[in-house]
Amino acid sequence: MGFKCGIVGLPNVGKSTLFNALTETAAAQAANYPFCTIEPNVGEVAVPDPRLDKLAAIAKSAQIIPTRLTFVDIAGLVRGASKGEGLGNQFLANIREVDAIAHVVRCFEDSDVTHVEGKIDPIADIETIETELMLADLDSLEKRVDNLTKKARGNDKEAKELLELVNRSLVLLREGKPARMVERKAEEERAFRMLGLMTSKPVVYVCNVDEGSAKEGNEFSRRVEVRAKEEGAVSVVISAKIESEIATLSREERTEFLQTLGLDEAGLDRLIRAGYELLHLITYFTVGPKEARAWTINRGTKAPQAAGVIHTDFERGFIRGETISYDDYVTLGGEAGARDAGKLRLEGKDYVVVDGDVMHFRFAT
Repeated sequence: MGFKCGIVGLPNVGKSTLFNALTETAAAQAANYPFCTIEPNVGEVAVPDPRLDKLAAIAKSAQIIPTRLTFVDIAGLVRGASKGEGLGNQFLANIREVDAIAHVVRCFEDSDVTHVEGKIDPIADIETIETELMLADLDSLEKRVDNLTKKARGNDKEAKELLELVNRSLVLLREGKPARMVERKAEEERAFRMLGLMTSKPVVYVCNVDEGSAKEGNEFSRRVEVRAKEEGAVSVVISAKIESEIATLSREERTEFLQTLGLDEAGLDRLIRAGYELLHLITYFTVGPKEARAWTINRGTKAPQAAGVIHTDFERGFIRGETISYDDYVTLGGEAGARDAGKLRLEGKDYVVVDGDVMHFRFAT
């Protein structure tokens, strides 16, 4: 469901403020949505999707269940973390378990909040964290070379493939470039993921700006945006202070407050969208009188595998997917109207699910 995003950053960049705002948002959502859980360093929030409310209204669904996004607060990253400084080893290990990294970068001036390096320089901050992650990846890979080389000499096909990827990754890392920039074929992706490299994780740079810069950003955030484009990453401008102020407000109060600041939406919403874009995720829906529900899948997923997200039995016994596009469902007033208009399609095993599809799966038990 959704995806898991690890929040990293140097001390005093606003990482904890942002994470606390996220978990408070989760607590505020709990009254409306099930499954909002909070653990000491985990916050799970509902993914905002106005399409779900429209579908639920048309179908008169008793319950609305959005898909969810999990944030993991990965604290303790300081210079020297790759060598175990601070709580380095423990938290570096946590990064291996997330799908993407939200790298919070300080893009605001405040004489009351000291910077660990003594000056505001978001690019230098990015490089400090990235260097620690690259050093940890280098250490991990170098320890594997001898063993993989021995296996490869013994004609172990899998070891040969892994060794080739390891060597390719080492070249880049030694040049000071993250492993996500390694050129690889689609068929190598599974083996590449098995290496468990932290710098292979997709990155969203979260530019934490002052309140006045929340709409347009500032000179600091623009430098981060340029950096992100250069390395194929994504950047989002957020004011952690604003997010903490609106975290416990109702949806109506939140909209009103943001409008007074000239903002169309919360920073959290932009962050979620950026994460979906980065990980090539899309949403499909199941709709009925009991519930309207959103499901997250990878772009390019075929119907049986999409059904398997709901339950493995659905994938094993898949027969067909009764499918209506979101626009047709809304325009024609629901399933009956879409069926009468010939817009309900029967899709088979090779159908690639499209973002916004409303689906009902038929399967053999």
